[in-house]
Formats: sequence, structure tokens, C-alpha cells
Amino acid sequence: MKTVKVGSRVTVLYGGFSSEREISLITGTQVSSALRAMDYDVTMVDVPRDIKKMVDLIHESKPDVVFNALHGKFGEDGSVQGVLDMMRVPYTNSGRIASSIAMHKIFSKKIFSSVGLPVVQDHLLTLNDLQRNEPFSRPYVIKPLDEGSSVGVFIINDDFDISSLSDFFSVDTNYLMAEEYIPGRELTVAVLGDKSLAVTEIQTRSDFYNYSAKYSPDGSSHILPAKLNKDIYNDLLDISLSAHQSINCRGVSRVDFRLDGNDPYILEINTQPGLTPTSLVPEQAAYVGISFNDLISWMMENAACDS
Repeated sequence: MKTVKVGSRVTVLYGGFSSEREISLITGTQVSSALRAMDYDVTMVDVPRDIKKMVDLIHESKPDVVFNALHGKFGEDGSVQGVLDMMRVPYTNSGRIASSIAMHKIFSKKIFSSVGLPVVQDHLLTLNDLQRNEPFSRPYVIKPLDEGSSVGVFIINDDFDISSLSDFFSVDTNYLMAEEYIPGRELTVAVLGDKSLAVTEIQTRSDFYNYSAKYSPDGSSHILPAKLNKDIYNDLLDISLSAHQSINCRGVSRVDFRLDGNDPYILEINTQPGLTPTSLVPEQAAYVGISFNDLISWMMENAACDS
């Protein structure tokens, strides 16, 4: 871990070319404003598809640390983390292995299950498989293996036309995850290093916390702290920290749950949670007395790279 002082050179990687580009632009802009307000020397790099060009831009900026504000593929699946490891530049949040595991939803859930954490039953399949034989009674959930921000998530209700999924997924080449539908309350917990912050309940007008609900100003309401039995609340904090540690995350992560009665189920862990004005992690940080600038400063101080 490299000591990062005020005045250090920080390169903010943002934008990029994933389906979550627009959200990354907002995160990167907000983070850069906070860093400049704290007198860091900031260079913003809108990450191109040309990886050599990206490496050249990072070299030119001569960073003491990289703040990874990317979301989605390449930014949070271990790819950019691997490049930065090879460059020997410390960066915020999880390393390449933890990032890759977290992004692959079935793989991460197998690890969570292996250490006794509660997960939802799932199946790996293609759209072709799904059209031949549905894995669960309806309703159930279909989602990509490796997207974030609820991109490509569908609730398969009784009247859902499976053939319409071909507009989003190719029939043979895209592997999908089918997941048992868990009714109940939508909850989330932010983890900073070795501490879970709080439990937020998310209420939306839709069936689940989808892309629009996450990023539209009136897309959802957040109840913080969630109104829960004390034992369940504390269990969620403990489960979240255990999930973070089980795949060797570092920095900030966010663990999303469904609570069915008194039974919590992990839906996924996010190693690059949003830092936009509507995002959950800054909200929970503020609730426990950590300002946005202090959150960003903490992330900088805990930047690292893998050998």
C-alpha cells in the first residue's frame, strides 16, 4: 500500500465502453471534484477500447495512485485491475481476482455457499436451453453472468414471452443465470475494509431494484437504517463482511440481499459500487459520520495493487 498525501497525482479512470458508461461518467466526475477540493493533482482519463492508448494515457499522467471509477465490463471484472497490476500502479478497491470472482455471479455464489452464507438457487444455461426447458416454476429471474447495475435482468412472470429475450441475448453464445425468485424486501450493506456500515432497505415501484430505479432521482426510496429486528440487522452486517472477506475484496464493496420473512439471501456483491448523487454507499457512509470527501480519501489511502 502506497502512502497517498494531499498534492499526490491521481488518475481517475472513468467512462469506458461498457453498458454502464453513463453511470461511470457521473461517478468519475463526482470523485474528481472531491479530489480537487482536497488539493489532489487530478487527471481524468475516459478509458478507450484501445488498451495500449489507455496505458499510454496513464503513463503520461504519472499517477501516484489510480482511482478506478469504471463500472461494468473491463472496469470491474478484473481486466483493468490486471493491467494496473502489470503497470505496478496502486488503484482503489478490489484486485483482479476478487473483481473477477465477484463479477461472475455463479462463481461468487458458490464461494459464498461454501463458507455457509445464504444464497439463492441458480442454474447456468443458454437461451437455447431456456427455450427448451425452463429451470424453475414461474416466477424466476434471468440475468447475465457478468453485468452490473441490474443490466439485462428479467423477472419471468406467467405472461413473459421467453422468445423476447433474444433481443438481448444470443441464442447459443451467451451463458445466462437463471435464479429462483425470492419475494420480500430489498436490502443492501456497504463494507469498507473490515467494517460493515449499515443496512438500507430499497423500495421501488418496479419488481426489483433495476437500472432506472438505481439512477433516476425519483427511481427509488432508501430507508436508512432499515426497520428490522436487531438480530436480523446485525446478521446482515455480519454476512456482508463475511462475503467481502470470502473472496478477498479490499476497499469498498456492497452486498445486495432479498429478505424473505426472516431469511436473508445474498443476490450479489458489487466491488465497484456507484458514487453518484443517488448511490447507496455514500449515503451509508454519511449515516455513520463519514463525509463524501472522507470516503474518497479513505479509498485513496487504501489503494493497492497485486504482485
